[in-house]
Amino acid sequence: MLKKDMRYLLCFLVLVLSISLVSCRSKKIKDKSYLPSSVINGDNEPKLNIFVPRNTKVAAPILIFVHGGYWNSGRKGTYDLLGRNFASRGIVTVIPDYTLSPAANYDEMTKQIAAVIKWVKVNAGQYNGNPKQIFITGHSAGGHLAALAVMNPKYGTDPTTIAGLILNDAAGLDMNNYLKEYPPTTDHDYLATWTNNPENWKDASPIYFIDKNTPPILMYVGEKTYPSIKDSNSAFLKALHPFQPEVSPIFLNKKHVPMATQYFWPWSDRFDEVINFMKLHSK
Repeated sequence: MLKKDMRYLLCFLVLVLSISLVSCRSKKIKDKSYLPSSVINGDNEPKLNIFVPRNTKVAAPILIFVHGGYWNSGRKGTYDLLGRNFASRGIVTVIPDYTLSPAANYDEMTKQIAAVIKWVKVNAGQYNGNPKQIFITGHSAGGHLAALAVMNPKYGTDPTTIAGLILNDAAGLDMNNYLKEYPPTTDHDYLATWTNNPENWKDASPIYFIDKNTPPILMYVGEKTYPSIKDSNSAFLKALHPFQPEVSPIFLNKKHVPMATQYFWPWSDRFDEVINFMKLHSK
């Protein structure tokens, strides 16, 4: 029993030391406004956090991370360790909040993520970030919003200005077919998120906006994730291959939530994989 307790204590001390080291190598800027003043609605304005590498001498690549949570839950503050870990490796990391369902639907959420992208392009230099090396990633619902904000032209993001898109167990890549089979109900606020209009379901599905301008994509899929996520990622990959035949998903022996929390640990292999992808596609 004593040996087991010592192992737990050692693991805890290693974790505390790791957190201390990554904190020393990065700086956190909290709660920056990113929406135009004309659309800010009272005290519920979503904001973003920025994690900046310390002592960088050149403009650094930028990674925007969009959190998940069924489109009706989650907050940026949960992912501070993710931001710290990437920043400690020389990546300016931006983590926004967005208005959740039922207060907003998918369209309003995606407009906000598009506004984050626009804000980052304009303000990158203030944080020693390179506006020509903007990458965006998201887990679960965040993967959907990241992809839709970049790929659906109605949101005004020029996809050629995004250096890469990293989908981490992304949900909702083909909401059209999913909702045709399972029409939205009040569970998880899906009716508020997607409406009951099938035209909106297609508009909300990144799979229908894949084309030659789609940014380079890196895909992660959990081998133990939800069947709907596996199915939509498979369909998305099939539609993507005529334009990006080299894309092959990285399958990990994980359930859905650990696909995000793995970034809390500084020794995760995902950091090297993502940064290598960023280096490969830097403009």
